[in-house]
Amino acid sequence: MDISLVIPLLNEAESLNELNDWIHQVMTDHAYSYELIMIDDGSTDGSWEKILELKERNPSVKGVKFRRNYGKSAALQIGFQMARGEVVVTMDADLQDNPEEIPEMRRMILEEGYDLVSGWKKKRYDPVLSKNLPSKLFNWAARSLSGIRLHDFNCGLKAYRNAVIKGIEVYGEMHRYIPVLAKSSGFPNIGEKVVQHQERKYGVTKFGMERFINGFLDLLSVSFVTRFAKKPMHLFGMIGTLMFFLGFVALLIIGIQKWYALRHQVHGSLVADNVFFYIALTCMIIGSQLFIGGFLGELVSRSASDRNHYQIEDEC
Repeated sequence: MDISLVIPLLNEAESLNELNDWIHQVMTDHAYSYELIMIDDGSTDGSWEKILELKERNPSVKGVKFRRNYGKSAALQIGFQMARGEVVVTMDADLQDNPEEIPEMRRMILEEGYDLVSGWKKKRYDPVLSKNLPSKLFNWAARSLSGIRLHDFNCGLKAYRNAVIKGIEVYGEMHRYIPVLAKSSGFPNIGEKVVQHQERKYGVTKFGMERFINGFLDLLSVSFVTRFAKKPMHLFGMIGTLMFFLGFVALLIIGIQKWYALRHQVHGSLVADNVFFYIALTCMIIGSQLFIGGFLGELVSRSASDRNHYQIEDEC
């Protein structure tokens, strides 16, 4: 099969007919064999009934209905598990992503050797203050922490080599950071394509300003998980050792000063009256706790069922 399209949706019944026809037209024009996987993430507006109608007239449509709203990451993970196409494309169901971008993104995967091609909505039809500016700040932070040079991490329109989506696990709110997950799983060839952004035609956005706060917290989480999940001692042990060492040196200096004062009978304040004594003591206590935390994390990591799970590209 040439292409699998994975489309998570929530209360998008109005747009599904037009979306199906648009995708089918593009696939037919390029003679692609395809499957259209729609994941209903707990809709309450009749979206599932619309998916059932579409399946009656388009055999390429496949549907999954969640009992409740689990979030976009859960919907994508289920779609990835089902996808059989050589190239897998994700897009939103609100008609703001243009299916006519798919052929070029597929070509970039197959001919230019990319593992993942992410869309970049260079010209957006979103409110500047509530979406565009926070999005630019969010993408800058994501580029800085991940080292991946993408302008639009959160663009729903992306194309993947099939091996990529089978080699990653999307959970929580990590759908924003699939490129980061892909890179950490051994798929570093990540490209970008400027795509056309359509104005919203039906319904309202499902995301508010809180997504940027949650997104930043998720960015810190995924950065930690991809770097230190299997070696927590490298982070906690290093920070803990450094803090303990600084506290120990400070206490040593305070002790030497006190010894010097007693040796030469110089009047000096009590060690307990020195504020730096408590700062140094606190550093040593926190450093010890971090070191122990890293040690316990290492024990948990070594007991994990996937501790020896590695991505193998080929064998002979």
